[in-house]
Amino acid sequence: MEIKRTAVAGTLESSDIQIILSENKQRGIQLEIKSQVIEQFGEQIERVIREVLKDYTITDAKVKVVDKGALDCVIKARLTTAIHRSLGIENSETPWEVNK
Repeated sequence: MEIKRTAVAGTLESSDIQIILSENKQRGIQLEIKSQVIEQFGEQIERVIREVLKDYTITDAKVKVVDKGALDCVIKARLTTAIHRSLGIENSETPWEVNK
C-alpha cells in the first residue's frame, strides 16, 4: 500500500506515543524515534513499527515517533490509526486480517 497523505495519531501524554506518518519520495522506511527510554526499548519500538508496516505492505514511508513509554499494544494501535488515516480507510473498510 502507498501512503497518500500525512497522518498523525496519538498524544504526548505519559504512557502514549505520537506517530506522524508521511509519504517518502525516496525508497524505504525512514524512521525517526525520540524516547526517554530509547536505550532500553528502542529496538523493540522499531521492531513493532516495522512489523505493522509490513503487515500493511507499506514499503516507503517516513515515520516520526515521539514515545512517552507506550506499551507494544499502544504502539500498534496508534500506528494502525495513522495508517488508516493516511490511506483513507473508513471503519467499514478495515482490513481486519492484518490486525493480529
